[in-house]
Amino acid sequence: MAKHSAVDPDEPTTKSEQTRKRLREGAMASFSELGFHGTGTRHIATAAGMSPAAVYVHYSSKEELLFEISLAGHEAILRIVRDAAAGTDDPVEQLRRFIREFAMYHADRHVSARVVNYELRALEPDHRAQIVDLRKQIEDVLAAILHRGIDQGVFDTPDPRMAAVAIVGSSVDVARWFRDGGTWSTTQVADFYADAALRIAGAKS
Repeated sequence: MAKHSAVDPDEPTTKSEQTRKRLREGAMASFSELGFHGTGTRHIATAAGMSPAAVYVHYSSKEELLFEISLAGHEAILRIVRDAAAGTDDPVEQLRRFIREFAMYHADRHVSARVVNYELRALEPDHRAQIVDLRKQIEDVLAAILHRGIDQGVFDTPDPRMAAVAIVGSSVDVARWFRDGGTWSTTQVADFYADAALRIAGAKS
């Protein structure tokens, strides 16, 4: 399976866009290693191969950088899981595809996914609200799959919303511990978490 796209779905076409992308990538690496509050503009600039002054030419604050990274990441995940669910009418297969893609993303993109998922409290309230809404939309896609499966008698779980939260939460955690070249490949992780999600949903064999 091909790796999922980076922070930006489209390649930048202007010099300014290319610079902003480099700064986002530098910020992403710094936030992942040092945390948002431990990262200064000098860290971001160094990681991007630029001078510290370049940060403020393109971004008003490091919080704005974090927001753009978080927004792009969550929008990408939402597109991925919607596409996965749209590929079949079978709730069991929808759930399997949803979690395979979701877990695969968090393994493939574990550096950015750690930032996207674990630095939310550093966002300004308006920005955080936008990200929380996207996260709810992702959970809603999953909850709808679970409800369809229950209605069709192929899932057996007393609380679909709690099941959705448990499935998403455990899969998000892949970004925290996964490392390239580790014990398991991204495909092994994706398959394992898909099987675990089916068990949580009470999928009937």
